Amino acid sequence: MSKLKCFEDLLSEFQQQRPMRGGSLIITVFGDAISQHGGSVWLGSLIEALEPFGLNQRLVRTSVYRLIQEDWLVSTQIGRRSYYSFTEFGLRQYLKTARRIYSASRPQWDGQWTLVMPAYVGEERDELRKELRWLGYGALASDMLARPGADRRSLDETLQELGVADKVVVMNARTEELSSQEVLKQLSQNCWNLEELEEKYSDFLNRYRPVLAAISRAKSLDPEQCFQLRTLLIHDYRRILLKDTDLPDELLPSDWAGKSALNLTANIYKLTYSAAQEYLLGQMETADGRLPKADEGFYERFGGLMES
Repeated sequence: MSKLKCFEDLLSEFQQQRPMRGGSLIITVFGDAISQHGGSVWLGSLIEALEPFGLNQRLVRTSVYRLIQEDWLVSTQIGRRSYYSFTEFGLRQYLKTARRIYSASRPQWDGQWTLVMPAYVGEERDELRKELRWLGYGALASDMLARPGADRRSLDETLQELGVADKVVVMNARTEELSSQEVLKQLSQNCWNLEELEEKYSDFLNRYRPVLAAISRAKSLDPEQCFQLRTLLIHDYRRILLKDTDLPDELLPSDWAGKSALNLTANIYKLTYSAAQEYLLGQMETADGRLPKADEGFYERFGGLMES
């Protein structure tokens, strides 16, 4: 099976990162793969799968322990083996991001906005702002966070989790005039730091375009490398999305690199997911044996994947 030299270079670069943030990569593996294949995995399988990323056994164990302390993961002991899965909190947190990661396209906009004013939030203010930034909210004013669109599902979940649902004011607004959109387009450059995001997306495109070209030329792909590639691809893409805006096309530059990044991610994912699953089903173990096949919902990612 073909090994991609260009991806081996990316993996080597990841291995050299310092500090090595094992917990973040483990969350990516659980969210992208384990949550779709029964939800639980043996620690030994996880250690073996993560070793090529530069995470040794000690770092994996330490990272998993921290994720348990932070309520992301829960452990089940069966005999001498430990099996791990998302907690309810961890799964909810990841699903909020997954709605954005695996979208088939950027959301259409009807001119509506969701506005959040943390009127009576005290010690939780900084945490609320951080969580809302991860959902694509930007600061239109000192005490007003805004996001285009009227979908409040992720917002309501976050407010409930933080216990501040009764301490904020949430309103809907609409952009009425075309001239207002032009002003908002200028305002968006500053409120959502679009220049920094553009740089991150451009770097992402430069890193992964050669990978797509190599995959497209390859006659066969190595299952383990496809798992590694799929994991690192989603890991890198997710880290940018956590700072992204979800701004509609009307408020973005015409050549916004985020559109190309979404298409590139979807194309690589569709070419590698099947071989990656071959590795997952053959190498990772649960308390009941090998990892089960993916849930039906997995095949809805990026507008639809072919069931293998």
